[in-house]
Amino acid sequence: MGEFCVVDEDVVIGADCLLEPYVYVKRWTTIGNGNEFSSGVVLGTDPLDKAFDGRRSYLLIGNGNKMREHWTVSRGTAPESRTVIGNDNFVMTSGHIAHDAQVGSNCVIASCTLLSGYVEVGDQAFISGGVVVHQFSKIGRNVMVAGNVRVNSDLPPYFMYSDFNVAAKGLNLVGLRRAGFKASEVSAIKAAYKLLYRSELKLEEALKRIEAEVPTEHTLHLIEFIRGSKRGICRE
Repeated sequence: MGEFCVVDEDVVIGADCLLEPYVYVKRWTTIGNGNEFSSGVVLGTDPLDKAFDGRRSYLLIGNGNKMREHWTVSRGTAPESRTVIGNDNFVMTSGHIAHDAQVGSNCVIASCTLLSGYVEVGDQAFISGGVVVHQFSKIGRNVMVAGNVRVNSDLPPYFMYSDFNVAAKGLNLVGLRRAGFKASEVSAIKAAYKLLYRSELKLEEALKRIEAEVPTEHTLHLIEFIRGSKRGICRE
């Protein structure tokens, strides 16, 4: 623990963590093992939400995360609610993770990115610099979001997205290969992408075609994500 760190009461910090100077951990924050927080990080801040009434809520952070300088991460808004960050994430400089967000594991979140309230980010997602994610939006697993994108709809897993108004741009091939996807698995996802975005089928018809023609673990997860979307998915 470096100089001028402040740790409130009702905080749990696991073994082998590093807090550089000027890190502030506020109450009702629980941190796992092997995390590193650089200078200026503030964890467990009160939500930036007018509905917050000051009652107890939580921030839960897993193991092996690295968060660089000048990030703020808020607790949940409603009493006993939670903001959750998983394991082994790399979070670059200067940004914010808002109340009630759910971030998976093995994600990269680049500098100057803002995750609004109730945002969900799946495992192994890569969010580039300057991305702004609207509240309640969901970003699927193994997604790549280019820099300076406005995310205001749900982003199905395994794909790549760019443009100021977020648009699908094909498969996240580099991310899938790094995650160990086999060629056959990538081919099935590519076929699903074509049915979803290039076939001119209505959404439910495309999903039924994917189920019938390329039913794999990953394409079925894609279908589940899309059918569970409340905001609607991004288009190409």
